[in-house]
Amino acid sequence: MLKDLQEQSRWLSRHSSNVTSTGGEDGIIAKALSLLPERNFWCVEFGAWDGKFASNTYALIASQDYRAVLIEANPDRFRELEKTHGAAGRHVLVNASVGFSKSDSLDVLLSRCDIPKEFDLLSIDIDGNDYYAWEAVEKYRPKLVIIEFNPTFANPMLYVQKKEPSIGQGASPASLVELGRRKGYELIASTSLNLLFVASEHYAAFGIPDNSLALMRDDSGIPRIFIGYDGHVYLSHGKRSGFVSLVWHGLRLKESGVQVLPERLQKYPDEYTAAERRTFRLRFGLLKHPWRE
Repeated sequence: MLKDLQEQSRWLSRHSSNVTSTGGEDGIIAKALSLLPERNFWCVEFGAWDGKFASNTYALIASQDYRAVLIEANPDRFRELEKTHGAAGRHVLVNASVGFSKSDSLDVLLSRCDIPKEFDLLSIDIDGNDYYAWEAVEKYRPKLVIIEFNPTFANPMLYVQKKEPSIGQGASPASLVELGRRKGYELIASTSLNLLFVASEHYAAFGIPDNSLALMRDDSGIPRIFIGYDGHVYLSHGKRSGFVSLVWHGLRLKESGVQVLPERLQKYPDEYTAAERRTFRLRFGLLKHPWRE
């Protein structure tokens, strides 16, 4: 029953395909757009990179005649963006950072552009403050929003990084689902790195019986940390144990490198000898102890 419900709820994922996207987003977005009652053929993407790399809008521009506002903060990438889309003259290219204040929010940047308030698609990918950038959008109501999340978080976890431009930690998918609901959006698909939302007034058109995150996203391969009664820290990456991956750095964090307790103190505290209790107190400077005297 659960498997059938998952398949029914995740039906958009069957349309997964890539042109320039990395997790099947191009095909999913195309199918989702086809179900909207009216389209104005405008999309917005930030950070846009060079207009092709990991782009969620290039396929729409290249094959569906979409017009776009493409925003990229990095000057070198922006020059490449101009090479990709500048010649056509149909698109608005902006070299700026999208923030979350009254001076640099998406509302401010789009107010300088001739774009409908309810444009078809907004793609957010700025490797950190994505949550706050979307939260700050108030004057515009895109029909679809695709936004990157930190894929190392399991579904139940709520986490949003500090509201600082210099931090690049991201947000958990659950926190973005909560934000979407507050803003009047419903989850309709999940890929390895992105969540796709639709404005709630269009949600019924997608026929999704249950869009809870637990059904829409498979988090079985997400790194997890467990603590034994003996104080041993266990690391698990999917079905493999003994490490977790620092996926963006190509490194592994080994279980042996995260132990707080030395091996001889890895036992249930009630089982400590008098000498081990003294060692524990001296090593960790504790006045109160996790065992009965």
